[in-house]
Amino acid sequence: MNLYESSEDYLERILMLELKNGKVKSIDIAHSMNFSKASVSVAMKKLKENGYINIDEKGYITLTDSGKEIANNIYDRHVTLTNILVKLGVDEEIARKDACKIEHDLSQETYDALKSFLQNK
Repeated sequence: MNLYESSEDYLERILMLELKNGKVKSIDIAHSMNFSKASVSVAMKKLKENGYINIDEKGYITLTDSGKEIANNIYDRHVTLTNILVKLGVDEEIARKDACKIEHDLSQETYDALKSFLQNK
């Protein structure tokens, strides 16, 4: 299943919050992304229906194996692209924002070439 960019962003954010805080609730996602609780709730319902997340009885959200795979991929792209842009002289905050825009549309071939380039520098 192809995901929309927003779904990938949600999965990436869940992973980031999980790494930072250990546990994640919808309110954490809403606060960190500056989205309404209602918007996040709708998105979490769709992600759960599609098998990318689980939500327990206390409202804690965890990534399924398929959700984690997508989140790790997007997060890796984000970090790598940010590092490349910073090495090129882009301000770190701008690099992070631009990486977020680029990470979804870049072909795997181009991404692999950029990642190889970064590792050789």
